[in-house]
Order: sequence, then structure tokens, then C-alpha cells
Amino acid sequence: MRIAVCIDSRGGMLFNRRRQSQDRLLRQDLLSEAAGGPLWMSPYSREQFSDPPEMVRAAEDFPRRAGPGEMCFFEDLDPALWLAEAEEVVLYHWNRTYPSDRRFPLPLAGWTLARREEFPGSSHEKITKEVYRR
Repeated sequence: MRIAVCIDSRGGMLFNRRRQSQDRLLRQDLLSEAAGGPLWMSPYSREQFSDPPEMVRAAEDFPRRAGPGEMCFFEDLDPALWLAEAEEVVLYHWNRTYPSDRRFPLPLAGWTLARREEFPGSSHEKITKEVYRR
């Protein structure tokens, strides 16, 4: 499984069970990262995609359904519970600080930064993407 997560400057993911932010261009990049394979997510995350391609698959138990190499987008489920099974982690940094009550554990001990890139978002001046591998 490959894990994708959006975080703020302090590793925050959610506040009061709601996403901190969303960005149309980030969603496009996430679809590209899935490389044509399934992109698993919760029904909550699926709401961001108004007309999702067939590759977007929503299920409450989506991490259990994902196969090797398949991308899982975590927003409202704690990805830390699945790190032991993951081959890769894709972190999208909002480069802002938002209120949060769920955070992603940083730094990623035992993981190696394979690539880093920045791109402009539709609602964020800059989004930083980091890809970590074991």
C-alpha cells in the first residue's frame, strides 16, 4: 500500500472531524501519483471529487482493501495505524498552519526521502510534495 496524506506545517490533518483544506490541483496530482491504479479513500474523502474517474474507490475499510502498490488517501482515518504495512508515503504539505486535532506523526523514522517537489495549487500558492520510501 502507498499512503497519501495532506498536512499543515505542524503535521495537522483534521480539525473537529473536518479536513483543514482542499485543493483542486492537489487532487489532480494525487490521481497522477496513483499511476492509473486504484486510488482508495473513505466516502468522506470521495466527496472532494465531483465526477471521479473509475480509479477512485471509496469504502469505510479502504486500507484493508488496498493491494500492494495501490494508493490510499487518508484524511479522516489515522494513517499511522497503517505505516507498518506501507511501502511509500506521499506527504502533501499545505505550507500553512491550521487548527488541528489529528496529526500525522513526523518525522518518518526509518523512511528515506526519495523525491521532493513544489507546485502551485488552486487555493494555495505553493504545495510541497514529499515521497518517502523504506
